[in-house]
Amino acid sequence: MLDWMHTGPSILAAFLASLVEFVEALTVVLAVGVVRGWQPALIGTALAILALLALVVVFGPALQAIPLDLVQLFVGTLLLLFGMRWLRKAVLRSAGIIPLHDEDAVFASETRALGQLGPAALSGWDATAITAAFKIVMLEGIEVVFIVLAIGATSGSVLPPAFGAAVALLVVILLGIVLHRPLALIPENALKFAVGVLLCGFGTFWAGEGIGITWPGEDWSILALIAGFLIAAGLAVSICGARRVHASVIK
Repeated sequence: MLDWMHTGPSILAAFLASLVEFVEALTVVLAVGVVRGWQPALIGTALAILALLALVVVFGPALQAIPLDLVQLFVGTLLLLFGMRWLRKAVLRSAGIIPLHDEDAVFASETRALGQLGPAALSGWDATAITAAFKIVMLEGIEVVFIVLAIGATSGSVLPPAFGAAVALLVVILLGIVLHRPLALIPENALKFAVGVLLCGFGTFWAGEGIGITWPGEDWSILALIAGFLIAAGLAVSICGARRVHASVIK
């Protein structure tokens, strides 16, 4: 029977993180398809996905061979730093200090840039379009692979987070096929906020286990850590928002 206490959070964290990255990749792939043609855009995307799958197959078992406490300390620390980076930006966006990420604006910018690179190739092998699609999918996908491998290495199996990432990829592909436009309606900042909180909670728990901390309640402590980071992030939004308002009044 599937142990949702262990696999559920792993699947959810991988799904949300992957959803954010795949939405950003889809925006550029759509721009490539609209401006340069769909065949090279799909070729570049497929090549990048194959390369990412190869990374998971190669490095997944290698991480399993490393002593668990070292993996937990190293990966937990990286996940914590990774989550704090996402959470910091989400807090600043929620407080109105930096602008929200706009997929429509990114799509417009990418289409202008691609349109200035000269006419598309008559055949399907358009090196410019293939490279553009390949680079964005690899760039965003590397972060997905890291999260999947990290969660898998510390939770005992790479299958649950890989399943979450695969579902996110399928959702984004289906939405892209149906809508043929950037997924600007998805609340990306809210997703990054949630993913940042989850990764900080997971990272703190695993880094603590790596240095020998015995968490009260064992795995249940992850929920307490997530709640703590969520409360702290909410307070940070309120403080940053109040400071922004105070600074605007002074000006």
